[in-house]
Amino acid sequence: MADTSSFRNGLIMRIEGQLFAIVEFQHVKPGKGGAFVRTKLRRIPDGAVLDRTFRAGEKIEEVRVERHTFQYLYRSDDLYYMMNTETYEQIPLSSGLIEDILPFLKEGMEIGVLMDGDIPLAAEMPTFVTLEVAETEPGLRGDTAQGGSKPAKLETGAVVTVPLFIEIGDRLRIDTRTGRYIERVK
Repeated sequence: MADTSSFRNGLIMRIEGQLFAIVEFQHVKPGKGGAFVRTKLRRIPDGAVLDRTFRAGEKIEEVRVERHTFQYLYRSDDLYYMMNTETYEQIPLSSGLIEDILPFLKEGMEIGVLMDGDIPLAAEMPTFVTLEVAETEPGLRGDTAQGGSKPAKLETGAVVTVPLFIEIGDRLRIDTRTGRYIERVK
């Protein structure tokens, strides 16, 4: 058993027999009354998101999970097939379980999958990924005095804001936590 002081993003807990992962949380200390923690939780495995408030210090059942490295193989309908890089076992993950990482996921990429025994609970991307620009408008020299930006569509379909000098075919480092352009990769 743990309490609200151990909350962190990604923490897996069991509430009323169902598993939830913390998407975000905020400790609140109002002028009157007791402190509380406002959370946004994602239900596992269907991915439904709900808001829940906990009293400060309230006990919760934390679920111990193992992290395994899986390689994304292919998609079939609403399922994404992954292969464990140690055992070569293949498992399907529903789009609801991995919706946060879908914009940056491409075939052959390795991701972390949190497992409760044989049950996949959540998927994690590496913090940074390198993806190629598939579509973007040409940047015009002298367009701005400050150096402007433009949208670029990546090979996975995600759209990010990039500097004007980025062209189709450039490889970019993207921060998967924020979805922001970091740098151009040679």
